[in-house]
Amino acid sequence: QVQLAESGGGLVQAGGSLRLSCAVSGRYDMGWFRQAPGKERDFVAGIMWSGGSTVYEDSAKGRFTISRNNAKNTVYLQMNSLKPEDMAVYYCAAKLPGSWPKRMSSEYEYWGQGTQVTVSS
Repeated sequence: QVQLAESGGGLVQAGGSLRLSCAVSGRYDMGWFRQAPGKERDFVAGIMWSGGSTVYEDSAKGRFTISRNNAKNTVYLQMNSLKPEDMAVYYCAAKLPGSWPKRMSSEYEYWGQGTQVTVSS
Protein backbone atom coordinates (compact mmCIF):
# COMPACT_ATOMS: atom_id res chain seq x y z
CA GLN A 1 0.00 0.00 0.00
CA VAL A 2 1.48 3.31 -1.10
CA GLN A 3 1.10 6.13 1.37
CA LEU A 4 1.25 9.73 0.29
CA ALA A 5 1.43 12.69 2.64
CA GLU A 6 1.06 16.29 1.53
CA SER A 7 2.26 19.30 3.47
CA GLY A 8 2.85 22.98 2.91
CA GLY A 9 -0.63 24.32 2.42
CA GLY A 10 -1.85 27.42 4.19
CA LEU A 11 -3.10 30.97 3.87
CA VAL A 12 -1.36 33.37 1.51
CA GLN A 13 -2.21 36.73 -0.01
CA ALA A 14 -2.83 37.04 -3.72
CA GLY A 15 0.50 37.34 -5.50
CA GLY A 16 2.27 35.30 -2.87
CA SER A 17 3.91 31.88 -3.02
CA LEU A 18 3.61 28.48 -1.41
CA ARG A 19 5.52 25.25 -1.83
CA LEU A 20 3.64 22.02 -1.39
CA SER A 21 5.45 18.78 -0.64
CA CYS A 22 4.37 15.20 -1.03
CA ALA A 23 6.24 12.35 0.61
CA VAL A 24 6.17 9.20 -1.48
CA SER A 25 8.39 6.16 -1.55
CA GLY A 26 8.80 4.06 -4.62
CA ARG A 27 8.96 4.44 -8.35
CA TYR A 28 5.82 6.32 -9.40
CA ASP A 29 4.77 8.96 -11.83
CA MET A 30 3.25 11.76 -9.78
CA GLY A 31 0.55 14.35 -10.20
CA TRP A 32 -0.87 17.27 -8.34
CA PHE A 33 -4.63 17.86 -8.48
CA ARG A 34 -6.88 20.39 -6.83
CA GLN A 35 -10.52 20.53 -5.87
CA ALA A 36 -12.46 23.65 -5.00
CA PRO A 37 -15.80 23.43 -3.16
CA GLY A 38 -18.55 22.22 -5.46
CA LYS A 39 -16.15 21.52 -8.31
CA GLU A 40 -14.46 18.50 -9.79
CA ARG A 41 -10.94 17.44 -8.97
CA ASP A 42 -8.75 18.98 -11.64
CA PHE A 43 -5.26 18.20 -12.84
CA VAL A 44 -2.61 20.82 -12.06
CA ALA A 45 0.78 19.31 -12.91
CA GLY A 46 2.52 15.99 -13.34
CA ILE A 47 6.04 14.58 -13.37
CA MET A 48 7.45 11.28 -14.50
CA TRP A 49 9.17 9.07 -11.92
CA SER A 50 12.56 9.94 -13.44
CA GLY A 51 11.81 13.66 -13.39
CA GLY A 52 12.51 13.68 -17.09
CA SER A 53 9.15 15.02 -18.19
CA THR A 54 6.68 17.44 -16.68
CA VAL A 55 3.25 18.58 -17.79
CA TYR A 56 1.02 21.44 -16.64
CA GLU A 57 -2.55 22.53 -16.84
CA ASP A 58 -2.81 25.79 -18.77
CA SER A 59 -3.48 28.10 -15.83
CA ALA A 60 -0.46 26.68 -13.98
CA LYS A 61 2.03 27.21 -16.77
CA GLY A 62 4.53 29.93 -15.95
CA ARG A 63 3.40 30.16 -12.31
CA PHE A 64 3.72 26.65 -10.90
CA THR A 65 6.69 24.30 -11.02
CA ILE A 66 6.56 20.60 -10.24
CA SER A 67 9.78 18.86 -9.28
CA ARG A 68 10.98 15.85 -7.36
CA ASN A 69 13.91 14.69 -5.30
CA ASN A 70 13.88 10.92 -5.43
CA ALA A 71 16.70 10.69 -2.90
CA LYS A 72 14.37 12.41 -0.43
CA ASN A 73 11.25 10.61 -1.67
CA THR A 74 9.55 13.94 -2.13
CA VAL A 75 7.62 15.67 -4.89
CA TYR A 76 7.14 19.43 -4.80
CA LEU A 77 4.76 21.95 -6.26
CA GLN A 78 6.13 25.47 -6.15
CA MET A 79 3.28 27.91 -6.63
CA ASN A 80 4.03 31.54 -7.40
CA SER A 81 1.81 34.52 -8.23
CA LEU A 82 -1.11 32.85 -6.51
CA LYS A 83 -4.60 34.01 -7.37
CA PRO A 84 -7.88 33.66 -5.46
CA GLU A 85 -9.01 31.16 -8.09
CA ASP A 86 -6.12 28.88 -7.07
CA MET A 87 -7.78 28.34 -3.70
CA ALA A 88 -8.62 24.66 -3.27
CA VAL A 89 -7.63 21.46 -1.54
CA TYR A 90 -4.51 20.18 -3.29
CA TYR A 91 -3.87 16.46 -3.61
CA CYS A 92 -0.83 14.55 -4.70
CA ALA A 93 -1.40 11.34 -6.57
CA ALA A 94 0.75 8.46 -7.76
CA LYS A 95 0.56 6.01 -10.65
CA LEU A 96 2.78 3.18 -11.73
CA PRO A 97 5.23 4.23 -14.46
CA GLY A 98 3.86 3.72 -17.94
CA SER A 99 2.03 5.78 -20.49
CA TRP A 100 2.67 9.47 -20.07
CA PRO A 101 1.39 12.13 -19.65
CA LYS A 102 -1.75 11.38 -17.69
CA ARG A 103 -4.14 14.15 -16.65
CA MET A 104 -7.23 12.24 -15.54
CA SER A 105 -7.71 11.58 -11.84
CA SER A 106 -8.97 8.09 -12.69
CA GLU A 107 -5.53 7.27 -14.11
CA TYR A 108 -3.82 7.65 -10.74
CA GLU A 109 -4.03 4.77 -8.27
CA TYR A 110 -2.93 6.34 -5.00
CA TRP A 111 -3.89 9.59 -3.30
CA GLY A 112 -2.87 11.71 -0.37
CA GLN A 113 -5.28 13.21 2.13
CA GLY A 114 -5.04 16.72 0.66
CA THR A 115 -3.81 20.06 1.92
CA GLN A 116 -5.78 23.29 1.92
CA VAL A 117 -4.50 26.31 0.01
CA THR A 118 -6.30 29.55 0.78
CA VAL A 119 -5.57 32.70 -1.20
CA SER A 120 -6.90 36.00 0.11
CA SER A 121 -7.59 38.86 -2.27
